[in-house]
Amino acid sequence: MGILTGIRKNFKSISRYNQILRVLLKYGFEDLVYYLDERKQYTFFHKLIPKASRKHALLYTKWAKMRLVCEELGPTFVKFGQILSNRPDLIPMELTLELEKLQENVPPMSQKEARKVVETELEGSVEDLFAWFEPEPFASASMAQVHKVTLHSGKRVALKVQRSGIFDIIVEDIKVMYKIAEVLEKRIPSIKSFDPVGLVKHFEYSILKELDFINESINVERFYNNLQKDETIEQFAYAPKVYKEFTTLKILALEFISGIKIDKIHELNKKGFDTKVIAKRLAISYYKQIFEYGFFHADPHPGNLLVLPNGYIAYLDFGMMGSMLPRDINIFGKLFIAISNKNVREIIKTLQKLSNTVVIANMRDLEFDINEFVEKYYVRDIHKNEMSTILLELKDIIMNHGLKVPTYFFLFARSLVTLEGVIEKLDPDFEQLEIVRPYLIKSSKRKFNPIIIGKKVVNSIIELTDYMEDFPADLKNAIRRINSGQVKVDLTHKGIDPLRYTLRRITKQLITASIMASLIISASLFIIYEVHPLWKSISMIGITSFLLAVILGIRMTINIRNSDRNQ
Repeated sequence: MGILTGIRKNFKSISRYNQILRVLLKYGFEDLVYYLDERKQYTFFHKLIPKASRKHALLYTKWAKMRLVCEELGPTFVKFGQILSNRPDLIPMELTLELEKLQENVPPMSQKEARKVVETELEGSVEDLFAWFEPEPFASASMAQVHKVTLHSGKRVALKVQRSGIFDIIVEDIKVMYKIAEVLEKRIPSIKSFDPVGLVKHFEYSILKELDFINESINVERFYNNLQKDETIEQFAYAPKVYKEFTTLKILALEFISGIKIDKIHELNKKGFDTKVIAKRLAISYYKQIFEYGFFHADPHPGNLLVLPNGYIAYLDFGMMGSMLPRDINIFGKLFIAISNKNVREIIKTLQKLSNTVVIANMRDLEFDINEFVEKYYVRDIHKNEMSTILLELKDIIMNHGLKVPTYFFLFARSLVTLEGVIEKLDPDFEQLEIVRPYLIKSSKRKFNPIIIGKKVVNSIIELTDYMEDFPADLKNAIRRINSGQVKVDLTHKGIDPLRYTLRRITKQLITASIMASLIISASLFIIYEVHPLWKSISMIGITSFLLAVILGIRMTINIRNSDRNQ
């Protein structure tokens, strides 16, 4: 049985590989097939393609043909194209635009298949599990379809059911993708810089995560919890609840949400909604996700956005999400503020921090390109697509100068393009900068919060204490290694006085920094606990401690600058 299974699997892979070669030939990619055709069947495959098909393919551009190849090869390749469209740093913009048009034209599973998946996963009959199960899905895609169900409690639920056998199909296709990537790397040296195998690995990680509905349920709950914690009056987003008892790797049960699709302008007007208000609420809810929560919906197209009867925006489909570190949120805030202030040096500094690039090969050229970008930004009229335009233009500069940025940067830029397309339909005159500016300022100022500074200082002192505890043991080990001859030191003395001066200066600065840290912590505690005497509800002792810390900091900065000049 094992041998037969192995033969069957190999046959499947070979058959799929040959099918891919035929589809590539059909759309005119003869050169690519020549490199991939290891069994030298090129001419044989060519004869299998009808002349009419090849002639029809000539009507499309090279980039459109690539999209059609993905669509014809099915769900795995459609998903690969969609994920690749989020990486404009790797593929041309023309191809990115084409891949964004990819359609998943797949008929839904039969009622029998859908019921079987549900009953196998939830270990019970549909009749026992639910009061009502809608046999026809109301939404269908390449990997799953959604059915309306009613629980015995009367709650209406949207039940997302994974397609039967889709996991095996995708796993088999990924094997073939690895094979193609390896052949391309081996036979076309110039393609190595794109790291084809690495791309397939990234795709494998993304799609297998998307096939795991428990992972998606965690995304929904995380998003939902962020909204619940936000008690501000400008919280206009809504997320469905997860029904964990009906959720597995292949089944996702979410609260059924009724609303109007956000791009149905006529229906919104008919119900009495002001589309300008909806546009503003959508923008606020989205920028909160980015600059306050650090966890955002990465695919905000109209099909995933509903307007609820109370005017809130409901988000659907949480398979693709973006996540940002607090440090990066702060950097993005600084970046947009620096662009507003035409501060070229600050823009470069924030881009360096974002990309973790210490040395830039040609700083002069980068300064020139950033300066040109800023000047053009100020000359042109402020328009509705300002945020995404800024990011996309910066993306070109970043790529041209070999800077590396986190992958979510491109996800962020693409999601903003999608969002702005929705906003433009709702309110063509909408100006995003006015909405986003307060969040940018707030995110860049967050690091100066006395409580946050106090926490950082306390953590630094704890780390320093831990280090000092470990230091004697580390020193003993080092001395033992030197004594045993394991470490050889080649010390060339070139003047001891500068070294003594430097050590003395560093010691003074460390003592000053420790005193400053203590004053800041004290100030934070005095202010938090409102220690008397008070001035406008703020502790005077806290203010005094904080001012003393500032004075010490200024003096230390002056001493450092003077020392640097003297050297």
